[in-house]
Amino acid sequence: MAKIKNSANGTKKETILEEAARLFYEKGFSATSMRDLAEQLGVEAASLYNHIHSKSEILKGICFRVAEAFMTRMEQVEMNNETALKKIEGLIRFHVQQMIHEYEYVHVSDGEWKHLAEPYLTEYQAQRRSYRKRFAALIEEGIRENQVKDIDPPTAVLIMLHAVGGIESWHRSKRKITAEQLEENMVTILVQGLCRNDQIK
Repeated sequence: MAKIKNSANGTKKETILEEAARLFYEKGFSATSMRDLAEQLGVEAASLYNHIHSKSEILKGICFRVAEAFMTRMEQVEMNNETALKKIEGLIRFHVQQMIHEYEYVHVSDGEWKHLAEPYLTEYQAQRRSYRKRFAALIEEGIRENQVKDIDPPTAVLIMLHAVGGIESWHRSKRKITAEQLEENMVTILVQGLCRNDQIK
């Protein structure tokens, strides 16, 4: 019987999460079976249960891995001794980089989280709300610093996150700009869209 190989990132469990993220992205969580995942890994389905208990546990691992990455970055940005506008730029860059380099993980966590089992569904929803509130608080800070236009912060966060989510089309494009160009374009469009006119250089 074939064995699951360790991923480049370390463990067999990480290998399972990586392949599951690809399948959940391609087929959706509901349409993907443990047998599908086993075939993708080249092992018997029974082998998976030595490392993971269920498909729900896999989804939990993917979603909370992504959530932890974003919350950790938020904490780092909040502690930076920078203007609110620079903090916002830092977060946007992180979002873009995650969408470029961890796209399947991010896409699955953003699109399939509703299938999480309790109590993880409630916990994940709370983390999403907390993250967006903290992001909005940075925009409020920018407004107070007279760097950001007097706009509704939650609406601005919603628009920016949806814009970054549009990077999906970049992945599917046959003729696309480089990842570096994409990041700079996104930052230019989104950050300058927030700036007061006298702050744009």
